Amino acid sequence: MASRVDTDCPLAGVLAEKLRFARHDLTAQWLARIAARVSLDPNRVFPTNQLLDHVPLLIDGVADYVKNPAAEIGVDMPVVAKAMELGELRHKQGFDAYEILKEYEFLGGILFEFFTTTVQNIPEPCGKGELMACGSRLYRAVTIIQQSTMTHFLLLADKHVAEREERLRAFNRVISHEIKNRVGAILGASGVLSEIADMPPNKRGELVEIVLRNAREMRNTVENVLILSRTDKDDPRQHRHVRLAEAVGEAVRQVREAAQGAHIDVRIVPGMPDIEVSAAVIELCVKNYLSNAIKYADRTKRERFVEISGSEEETESGERQVVVRVRDNGIGVPTDKREKLFERFFRAHEGMNAVEGTGLGLSIVRETAESQGGRAWAEHPDDGGSIFAIALPLRRKAGAVERRLVETSNTEARS
Repeated sequence: MASRVDTDCPLAGVLAEKLRFARHDLTAQWLARIAARVSLDPNRVFPTNQLLDHVPLLIDGVADYVKNPAAEIGVDMPVVAKAMELGELRHKQGFDAYEILKEYEFLGGILFEFFTTTVQNIPEPCGKGELMACGSRLYRAVTIIQQSTMTHFLLLADKHVAEREERLRAFNRVISHEIKNRVGAILGASGVLSEIADMPPNKRGELVEIVLRNAREMRNTVENVLILSRTDKDDPRQHRHVRLAEAVGEAVRQVREAAQGAHIDVRIVPGMPDIEVSAAVIELCVKNYLSNAIKYADRTKRERFVEISGSEEETESGERQVVVRVRDNGIGVPTDKREKLFERFFRAHEGMNAVEGTGLGLSIVRETAESQGGRAWAEHPDDGGSIFAIALPLRRKAGAVERRLVETSNTEARS
């Protein structure tokens, strides 16, 4: 049973109301505290308005518990649901457990500091026991919300690890089979070359081409394995930013020889937006798209082309993003194969003997884009060919978070 101190404290209701009234100002303090003390880019900590919609609601939940401790914070309460959503958001952003604990440490400190300052200006009589009870309820409320966020975050993290382990086992099986076949083809062709000295030139040329083709495919396979196993911290190029046109130009340079061999005109559409992008991300994605366009060119067409265009666009939620599209006039993608295009090891034209590969290229693009908070997709024009695109978020302008909080606070104050 709750004691009289818990239920009749005259201070609790006043503190709760003041806490609700100041929730946006407290949110702003919380954001500023993290940005000042944690070595994270503020645009990574607070990438969208979604987080700003969560924090005031969490503070409302704390205020409710401070005012009415008899109403225990249960798993079915809205504040717990919001805390769990925050855990999911942090998981998507790639945060670790320490960063989440640090965030709540800051939030708890700000709320206790607010209580300490506020209670000195409240005329209602209050005993020491009642004051300690309010502080205890505040601590318990923050702790329960933190546990809800952390529990959901760890649940998602464990699920993610299990999925990655299963994909890794499947990946190892496919790659081992792929490399084994390539090595067998190289050994077989080179063995025949070494045993038959007076082989006709045309036959020798075919065997040499088998060796070269399989060696090239093995090299591509190894490069893909290295890309998939690399993390942002392992790759210093992830931290190098260049102009968009420069990154696209480098990707084109890397496939120039293959494009010339296939008689494909690769061209960059003028008007690329003058913005900075991650060199590694753009080069990787565009190069894979270009390689696919070259592989699946329509050999029956006299003129074969690939066009790369870039634009700065706005999402449905109002966020800015850079979009790069790679369009070709190749053979296109069969309608029944389009849904699985970006899955690992999937090949839309499995029966084409002249086209070889592991089916990793598009999945690498998708995973790379999503790791940056973006997305990858394909479009299929009615007049043939394909368009493969990526969209990556642009860095939000400094001060946008703070301006929104001020605007919200002013609106509430006027109302």
